Amino acid sequence: MEEETATTAGRKHDDGVDSEDPGSAGNGISSLEQPLLKKSNTLTANHLAMVGAKVSHIESLDYEIIENDLFKHDWRSRSTVEVLQYVFLKWALAFLVGLLTGVIASLINLAIENISGVKMLHMVRLVRDKRYWAGFFYFSGFNLALTFVAAVLCVVFAPTAAGPGIPEIKAYLNGVDTPNMFGAPQLIVKIIGSICAVASGLDLGKEGPLVHIGACLANLLSQGGSGRFRLRWKWLRFFNNDRDRRDLITCGASSGVCAAFRSPVGGVLFALEEVATWWRSALLWRTFFSTATVVVVLRGFIEVCRGGRCGLFGAGGLIIFDVGDVTVRYRLGDLLLVTLVGVMGGVLGALYNHVLHMVLRLYNLINDKGRMAKLALALAVCAFTSAGLYVLPFAVPCTPCDPAFGAACPATGRSGNFKQFNCPAGQYNDLATLLHATNVDATRNIFSTGTPGEFRLDSLLIFFAIYCVLGLFTFGIAVPSGLFLPIILMGAAYGRIVALVLQSAVAASIDHGLYAVLGAAALMSGSMRMTVSLCVIFLELTNNLTLLPMTMFVLLIAKTVGDAFNPSIYEIILDLKGLPFLEPKPEPWMKDLTVGELAAAKPRTISLQVVEKVSTVLEVLRNTGHNGFPVVDRPRPGLSELHGLVLRAHLVAVLRKRWFLLEKRRTEEWEARERFSSVELADKNCKIDGLELTPEELEMYIDLHPFTNTTPYTVVETMSVAKAVVLFRSVALRHMLIMPKYQGPEISPLVGILTRQDLRAHNILGAFPHLAKKSKTH
Repeated sequence: MEEETATTAGRKHDDGVDSEDPGSAGNGISSLEQPLLKKSNTLTANHLAMVGAKVSHIESLDYEIIENDLFKHDWRSRSTVEVLQYVFLKWALAFLVGLLTGVIASLINLAIENISGVKMLHMVRLVRDKRYWAGFFYFSGFNLALTFVAAVLCVVFAPTAAGPGIPEIKAYLNGVDTPNMFGAPQLIVKIIGSICAVASGLDLGKEGPLVHIGACLANLLSQGGSGRFRLRWKWLRFFNNDRDRRDLITCGASSGVCAAFRSPVGGVLFALEEVATWWRSALLWRTFFSTATVVVVLRGFIEVCRGGRCGLFGAGGLIIFDVGDVTVRYRLGDLLLVTLVGVMGGVLGALYNHVLHMVLRLYNLINDKGRMAKLALALAVCAFTSAGLYVLPFAVPCTPCDPAFGAACPATGRSGNFKQFNCPAGQYNDLATLLHATNVDATRNIFSTGTPGEFRLDSLLIFFAIYCVLGLFTFGIAVPSGLFLPIILMGAAYGRIVALVLQSAVAASIDHGLYAVLGAAALMSGSMRMTVSLCVIFLELTNNLTLLPMTMFVLLIAKTVGDAFNPSIYEIILDLKGLPFLEPKPEPWMKDLTVGELAAAKPRTISLQVVEKVSTVLEVLRNTGHNGFPVVDRPRPGLSELHGLVLRAHLVAVLRKRWFLLEKRRTEEWEARERFSSVELADKNCKIDGLELTPEELEMYIDLHPFTNTTPYTVVETMSVAKAVVLFRSVALRHMLIMPKYQGPEISPLVGILTRQDLRAHNILGAFPHLAKKSKTH
């Protein structure tokens, strides 16, 4: 292939591959059958995606080590003290991530419990005084005010703080840069917004936001802050790269799950199973260290707040559903019932994913109308939620208290298993027990053991139906939201329903509360398709080791059944948002295509010479949006060889410093080190706006060899695309160079270059339509 040094303008890409201008994302979409962002029918798709609730330009991350001369010299020149500083700082930052995540999670719990408690107590007081309309307007007005605050913060100040944030974290750890996702505004809005949203009674949890909060803290700590308040401490220069930031964000995600469920091992396994793409043993230790720190902080807050010293916040403010005092005994017949719970959980989870998929498409059409539409949608959902939560308990009859429960029935306070609500003395309203409580208290109530007759079948059916509807229509509005608790509540209600329906027909020996636990696990696995991490989380939540075999059994069945219908909920969201996430398993038809054929379907590769003219470099940068350029060397006439790959940011740094040569020559090692350091080159300033060079400077030369990564990952042109996808994802690459099978004097040393977008299935099918038939047969 003949070498080129320039390309035509108008087709730009951030990773060394040309693509068409996609236009304005989200505009012109009038069908619910279309994706949230239109996809191009060419090999190279557009690079716009929805990050949070905002359309952003997407680039890849440089997880690969750039082994150029400056980097090698930097590592050789580091003293033993500096190496120890680097190692110590990695552990210190992991500790700080866990510490701050634990403190913030405890404060969020404290705020939610107190705000919700005040709201519930006053509303119940009005109901008991038979001032029903006053109670309704107070309850709805309080909820609307809280939702308004959360929605305004997300719509106006930080659109990317809306939603759970977990899909964007998955994409980031997969190698996709999600801009404006982990900054200080997102952190502040996520904290305040999740407090307001959860306390407003919306059917969402704080678990997803806590994962995002942990990731934001990790990102800010690794950079020393944000914007003009950023610390310029020289030790932090070691972390001015995507690799170390990726590891710390993994620690933050683990800490967030641990803070949500008080589950240190579950948090580590969640990061390993669900969000992390790249893993190693050293990262395992650091994530566990972070989650252990979170647990210590949470335990300390529980002790401090014991006895009512934190207002209405107590030990119940942290999610822990202790059924450890229940002995689980089961027979062979119980396994059949548990199998039924798992199968139904998988089917319901897949159905939930499908309907939520449609709802998110609908919400995209509404949110396209602008800020006021987003705000109106959030308030409308809140109004509907408030009306349902307040009115429905009046639709069920009161239940007399069992004398065995003593003073615990009825409960007149903020929490308790037997809410009196509108009932006379000695009776309780079982539906109010579930609806007029925070999600945490409702889960604790429905998980309670030794209470087979506490909840009526009609009340459970109403609760399950309303939470299914609210869960589907609440997720996707412009507030911070999590999916864990709503799905746990739906699954727990479904488990209790199964227990009640079967208790008269089959002599089951498992407690109804434990059926609720198994139902919650089944629906979670059926929707999110997690197994190992969920198993450990539920084990740490319930504090009952004897539940382990049953939980493992039901999780495996639910995941298997759910996988037969559709992908997991997070995979669906990633696809809807247009985030170029690389799946761990390539498509079967990718084995029938080689990387050489893939490269032939692209525009010709743009390469540079080792010593290149300034005008050529500037023209390439202005006319393309490529991130990396192959560098070709010609040691003698008629012979060319691949020298490596140079990044766009490094070329911009050279131009800005005007490190030019009057003659075409190779420089000595010391010449580049006098003007540049590896720390300076870590800055990702790729803009050349305002860069003006004189005609004399344009005729000068640049020696690229000190800045060129001489060890890029290369593959032979006969490698299958399936194998290339596995390699690309496993090593976390940004560029993959393709070498010819045969080399010689008249043969170009480079066939092409592949990036993340080139390896995505829908892009390949657009360029090779005949493969679409094979994809359907598989």
